[in-house]
Amino acid sequence: MRFVIHLLVWVGIAVIYYVVFSFFFDTPAEFRLRASTYRLEREYERINEQYDSLVLILENVAERDRNVFRVLFESDPYNFEGIGQDETWLQYERLTEMNNRELATEFFGRLGGFASEVSRLSNVYSRVQQKAAELGDGVNYIPSIQPVVNNELTLLTASFGLRIHPFYRSLRPHSGVDYTLPEGTPVFATADGVVRDVSRRDTGAGLVMVINHGNGYETTYSHLSRASVNEGARVRRGDIIARTGNTGLSLAPHLHYEVRHDGIRVDPIHYFFMELNPTDYQRLIRIAGSGMQSFD
Repeated sequence: MRFVIHLLVWVGIAVIYYVVFSFFFDTPAEFRLRASTYRLEREYERINEQYDSLVLILENVAERDRNVFRVLFESDPYNFEGIGQDETWLQYERLTEMNNRELATEFFGRLGGFASEVSRLSNVYSRVQQKAAELGDGVNYIPSIQPVVNNELTLLTASFGLRIHPFYRSLRPHSGVDYTLPEGTPVFATADGVVRDVSRRDTGAGLVMVINHGNGYETTYSHLSRASVNEGARVRRGDIIARTGNTGLSLAPHLHYEVRHDGIRVDPIHYFFMELNPTDYQRLIRIAGSGMQSFD
């Protein structure tokens, strides 16, 4: 009995010692965790300060952009920032309310969807390869490059779709893309073809050139300062066909470029595949999505 009592006493002393030691001192593992937590807190504070600084810079740039817009077009820019945010927050809240099993089900469901989409895209890619092989030299008659040198992808100022008209100050259909360039910049044929028309038009497009590429494709180049080839001339992809200008109803020197397929205007950005890699294509799509004012 005495031995048991002594054992219990020593066990109690050991427990009390351990508790007191743990309260005032860290074990090596706890010390490492505490140091790691401290470093993470410092890193978080540093990133938070950088984030606040970037937000301030972005707000300043956005305000300057709005001021430039007001000077050029004498109106406030459209605000599309709130579109889709409500749905995003609802989706986020739905995910936060799920338990682990439901999240796993959601994850594997989406993973299966991605796998199906990859398979579909692979089939589409195979069909595109087959179609390209069937076309042979016909691919030379499909517009597939940009009509100007735009290696940095910074010259595109207005894309296809509804854009703010610089003179009417309202949203209007914009049937092509605009490149802001100094007057006299070379303009290139985007595919092989025959020059169908070179004329000055009363529609506000100024000096216009239209090239018929066959296969149902036509390209149009507007607001030119002068043409380098005449009507009826055969041109090849990359040939200099004209010089940019400011003719017609134009806010500043630029090139308005259009692509038509079977008489229907289509978005030219999807026809720059010969010179754009996937990363540049995605970047150009983002640039096009942010530009909401045209120059004609």
